[in-house]
Amino acid sequence: MTPVIERVAAIARAAGEKILEVAARGAAVREKRDRSPVTDADLAASRAIVGELRSLTPGVPVVSEEASEPDIGGAPRFWLVDPLDGTREFIAGRDEYTVNIALVASGIPVLGVVLAPARRVLYGGAEGKGAWRETGEGPRTPIAARSAPRTGLVAAASRSHSNPDTDAWLAGAGVTELVRAGSSLKFCLIAEGAADVYPRLGRTMEWDTAAAHAVLAAAGGSVSTLAGAPLTYGKPGLENPHFVARGRR
Repeated sequence: MTPVIERVAAIARAAGEKILEVAARGAAVREKRDRSPVTDADLAASRAIVGELRSLTPGVPVVSEEASEPDIGGAPRFWLVDPLDGTREFIAGRDEYTVNIALVASGIPVLGVVLAPARRVLYGGAEGKGAWRETGEGPRTPIAARSAPRTGLVAAASRSHSNPDTDAWLAGAGVTELVRAGSSLKFCLIAEGAADVYPRLGRTMEWDTAAAHAVLAAAGGSVSTLAGAPLTYGKPGLENPHFVARGRR
């Protein structure tokens, strides 16, 4: 039987193709209630992913940013999906958007797949199985987070959501190089050893972070609140506190 993560990777790839099809013909954009943008690419990808996950794991709740789902209700396992993370990047014509699919068990993201469709890059990771990266039709390559270099930290930072609190944190953290990126790719930069830290002192939802969190954890990194506690999932309202993602300690 095909391992679950392989099935999830195939689901992410299929959703990525739908996004690219919409991009080729031009996406229709509207505003959601929270004033954030949504496109027909977000919705098409969400429909494809949610349906496939429900078939893959009947009875396991699926929570998607773009699909209404009843309360998780204390379910021991559930899926968290952001069908198009980085919608602003997508609308702007940049390639830094992703498809994020994560499986959460007992509050911990234990499996995650992050696909960057326009870059043809796929990241995956699972608890106890390590993390990996694929580019195009190339071979799967194991990836691992690195220990912080003595010469100073390389920080990943949001391209679209910078704020004074984040800038202040970076100024006091011994950062010598800053890499701007959109979507969940910031976690993946740490997972593959290209960056050391990603502070997020702004609003995020659990579906924004869970898949890339799983990849980073499988690569040896971690995500914690500003108080130092592990970032967990299944919180009321599914909103994250401020957090810092790091490579190996």
